Amino acid sequence: MAKTLRDYSTPAIANVPVGPTINVRNRNFELRTGLIMMVQANQFHGLPSEDTNAHLQHFLELCGTIIIKDVAPESLRLCLLPFSLSGKAKQWIYKEKEAIKTWDKCFMVFLAKFFPIGKTNALRGCISNFQQSSMETIPEA
Repeated sequence: MAKTLRDYSTPAIANVPVGPTINVRNRNFELRTGLIMMVQANQFHGLPSEDTNAHLQHFLELCGTIIIKDVAPESLRLCLLPFSLSGKAKQWIYKEKEAIKTWDKCFMVFLAKFFPIGKTNALRGCISNFQQSSMETIPEA
């Protein structure tokens, strides 16, 4: 039977993006709904106004409270990270899923993408150009 143009243009399930592939020894674990909801309560959208470090700190604190037998903490973090992302950041993880096989690599690529060197340099500039007026106390400055 010949394929129609519609057959070629209809999305296939194989082309639907999902998060990174996780290698775990024990495939008999599940992420409970309550856990996923806790992670989703503080989503990162990838906007310039968002604090990348604060998001990662909150995410790591939450992951630090979870222990699943025979599942490495790094694997758990990789499983949960897509649930903590939304918008531009969620699309980023779909695009980078082949490149991020480990948590350390994911962490570094995430920071490079959403906390670029230009932002770091701007913050350093603010710190090095700090000035206190004669009428201000240190906390007020």
